[in-house]
Amino acid sequence: MAAALLLAASTSSSSSAAFRPPLRLRSPTHPPHPRLIRTGRRPFPVVRAAETDATKDAKPKAPEKAPAADGSSFNQLLGIKGAKQETDIWKIRLQLTKPVTWPPLVWGVLCGAAASGNFHWTVEDVAKSIVCMIMSGPCLTGYTQTINDWYDRDIDAINEPYRPIPSGAISENEVITQIWVLLLAGLGLGALLDVWAGHDFPIVFYLAVGGSLLSYIYSAPPLKLKQNGWIGNFALGASYISLPWWAGQALFGTLTPDIVVLTTLYSIAGLGIAIVNDFKSIEGDRALGLQSLPVAFGMETAKWICVGAIDITQLSVAGYLLSTGKLYYALALLGLTIPQVVFQFQYFLKDPVKYDVKYQASAQPFFVLGLLVTALATSH
Repeated sequence: MAAALLLAASTSSSSSAAFRPPLRLRSPTHPPHPRLIRTGRRPFPVVRAAETDATKDAKPKAPEKAPAADGSSFNQLLGIKGAKQETDIWKIRLQLTKPVTWPPLVWGVLCGAAASGNFHWTVEDVAKSIVCMIMSGPCLTGYTQTINDWYDRDIDAINEPYRPIPSGAISENEVITQIWVLLLAGLGLGALLDVWAGHDFPIVFYLAVGGSLLSYIYSAPPLKLKQNGWIGNFALGASYISLPWWAGQALFGTLTPDIVVLTTLYSIAGLGIAIVNDFKSIEGDRALGLQSLPVAFGMETAKWICVGAIDITQLSVAGYLLSTGKLYYALALLGLTIPQVVFQFQYFLKDPVKYDVKYQASAQPFFVLGLLVTALATSH
């Protein structure tokens, strides 16, 4: 529930001020966004790192990453690279929520429902699960992604200055309104699910509140967890794996301590997956003092930390299932881990920036299937 997760990713604090060079506002170097020409709306100022005596000779420059004129409308709606520059405000709003990040949260709810052992293919149970998925994905993951883009607008001005917020395609008030609407919608659906399930204690609502708070402190000052590669990525992994699983299981059954421990362990693998996305932002992170793992350890070491977190976690879970007498589930999980290792050597370890999308598209289906195998194992 990264709120969205509870979903549903991927701000500045007093402790980070020492790392961040002083900032000044500059007018955007890119032409005004077409939507601004049409509406006369004041563009959002582009924030860039200012030149100081200490960094005079090493001033970060915005890379040449402007989208092609024939960018994809499909990519724009999903909120991924290669997006077409859009003028429709509702398409821009959807782009900020990054729909491509919703499926892991939806899958997490499904895994939690399966692990409960009480989900039945009735109209009511299916309807409950769909509402829970909407809460976790479009609402709370959308909230998480929007607030993250809001607090990352200075980094995006360096890495991706054509994104909706730094380019001025959407105004400050419109972004803030979207954040509040998505947050309140997600919390409202959480409360509705508790009433629908007849819970004496509103556990789904409180999970939504906890996920939303985690999302906020991940992106926003003064804590801004994402400034620390270990804490920030683990928080992100927990949001995408543990929280939606807990919501789905609590909705249909009982959230037990052993499940909390098992899913928290799985969040270490989520940490590894989150690191994959840090490599493409290394330039902006380094310029603004964010200690992502690729910045802190270098790309070569960070690559191995990433794949180690993913693989060792799954092997540990397979060992746990074997120790509890779930031999076939353990073997199935092991079988799903092997292709991930192959794709790591084939793509990710060769070049984590060039092949990040190809690696994730190839390996993550096996990872999420492993989550379902684990959920089914715990339900029996």
